[in-house]
Amino acid sequence: MGRITQTLIPRSQRQSVAELTDAVDLDHGEVVSKRTGFLIMLVLAGLVAIAGVLTDSTATVIGAMIIAPLATPIQGIGLGLVIGSRSLVGRSILWVLLGTVIVVLLGMGFAAAIADPGRLSGNSQIAGRTSPNLMDLVAALATGLAGAFAMCRRDLSAVLPGVAIAISLVPPLAVVGVCAGVGEWDQAFGALMLFLSNVFALVIAGAFVYTAAGYAREPSSSPTAKRRRSYAIVAVLAVLVAVPLAANTLVAFALARWGLAVEAEAQDWLADTPDAYVDDVTWSGLTATVAVVSRSGDLPPSSAFVDDLAGRIPDFVDVVVDLTLGAEIPVQR
Repeated sequence: MGRITQTLIPRSQRQSVAELTDAVDLDHGEVVSKRTGFLIMLVLAGLVAIAGVLTDSTATVIGAMIIAPLATPIQGIGLGLVIGSRSLVGRSILWVLLGTVIVVLLGMGFAAAIADPGRLSGNSQIAGRTSPNLMDLVAALATGLAGAFAMCRRDLSAVLPGVAIAISLVPPLAVVGVCAGVGEWDQAFGALMLFLSNVFALVIAGAFVYTAAGYAREPSSSPTAKRRRSYAIVAVLAVLVAVPLAANTLVAFALARWGLAVEAEAQDWLADTPDAYVDDVTWSGLTATVAVVSRSGDLPPSSAFVDDLAGRIPDFVDVVVDLTLGAEIPVQR
C-alpha cells in the first residue's frame, strides 16, 4: 500500500482478505447461521419498511434501514471483483436478487390487500423515492466509500449502522412492491432505478476502496486481466444507471423552470381579478395543471394567458386550468 493508503488504513487495523471474505460472503464459514440470519433480518426489514411506507412514517422507514442486511452481499460483489473471485461475485448477485424479489413480493402482497391507491398519491415516503437524480447517485457513492472504508478497518465497525441508514436499500424495494401492488408502474420503476443506483454505487465504491487497500495484490487474487474485465462490466452497468438519472435530473430542472414561468404568467393573468388567485402548479408528464381558486368563478379570457405563455414554455407542454370555487361561508357563533 502507498503512504496515503497506509495512513487511512493502518496495517494494525486492516482486515485480511480472509476476514473480509468471511464478513461479506454468505456461503463462507458458518453458512447456515449466515443464511438464516440474512433471510430473517431481510424479511423483518422488508415488513418494517412496507409498514413505514404505507403509514408514511419516516421513523419506521429509518428502522428498516438500520436492520437491512442487503449491503452485505453487495459488498461481496465489490470484493469479488477486486480479488477476481467469480464465484463470490456470482453468489453475492444471487443473494441480492433473492432479497430483491422477497421484499418486492411482500410489498405487492400488502399493497394489494390493504393499500388505498388514492392515499398513496400524497405519500412522502413514495414521492421521495420514485424520481431519483444524479445527486442520489453522488450520495450513494459517498456512502459506499464510507461503508467499504469501514469494512477494511477493524476499529470502524461502529459507523456501519449510519452507513446503512444513508444508503437506503430496502425502503426503495418496499416502494417498488407497494406501487406495483396498486398498479402504479411508473412510480415502481422510479423506485427500482433508485435501488439499482444505490447498488451500483456500493459496488463501484467498494471496488475502488478494496483496490486502494491492496486486496487486489494479495497472493490469493486472480490475474489482473480478469479483474480488468470485471471492472469494465461494472463501468458499463454504471453508465446504464447514470444516464437515465442524469436525464431525469435535466427533466426535473426543466419542469421546475417551466412551472415557475407558468405560475408567474397565471398570476399576471389574474392580476385584475381580485377574487381569484393561483393556488398551485402541478405536473403530470408534460402537462402543467394550474390550480385556480375563485369565489365567483369568473375568470378573464384564457387567450391572454395562452399568448403570454408563448415563448416562455415549449409548444409540446400542455397547460390546464383547474378552477375551484372558494366561496366564503360565514360561521354563526
